[in-house]
Amino acid sequence: MYKTILVLVLLLLFVQNSNEPVISWKDNYRLTWSNFKAKPKHSVSAVATTASGITFGFSIRESDKRVISFKTEVHAHFYPKQSWYKPKQANNYVLRHEQLHFDITELFVRKFRKRISLLKTNNNIANELRDLHKRINKELADFQNQYDTDTDFSRNVKAQLKWEALIEIELNKLHHFKSKN
Repeated sequence: MYKTILVLVLLLLFVQNSNEPVISWKDNYRLTWSNFKAKPKHSVSAVATTASGITFGFSIRESDKRVISFKTEVHAHFYPKQSWYKPKQANNYVLRHEQLHFDITELFVRKFRKRISLLKTNNNIANELRDLHKRINKELADFQNQYDTDTDFSRNVKAQLKWEALIEIELNKLHHFKSKN
């Protein structure tokens, strides 16, 4: 007898309500300011904030107390109700910076999918998947912070252009693992 165990691990960065509407990353879709629904935070110097994250779930199939297969779902999501901008200060250049945050999330989704593809089915696979998810989220957060630091939150135009080129190259390297449109 086969037994399927469904385990959903949903770690949504910046999100408190899992019923919140999301925008899934698509290579032909670009964010607009109308996607940013939260009230701006005037107490901070930032002009905008993009809330995006990795949604992850997996299922495991068992037979005779042995894991015989597993499936995963990994998505890059943008959270409109957690994302905001200051209309009087925002422009298309800042929007490009925010879009790249979302693109970076997709990059790490692709890295995650690639790493998952290298895993072998075993009785410890659930723990391996959870650990991998935790590590990829840490790497994503560190990378997003580095992006903001290097670009001075979009104010360093030269650095912003370098990052845009870098992310495009990295996304292309992992095109086999891209989110489906």
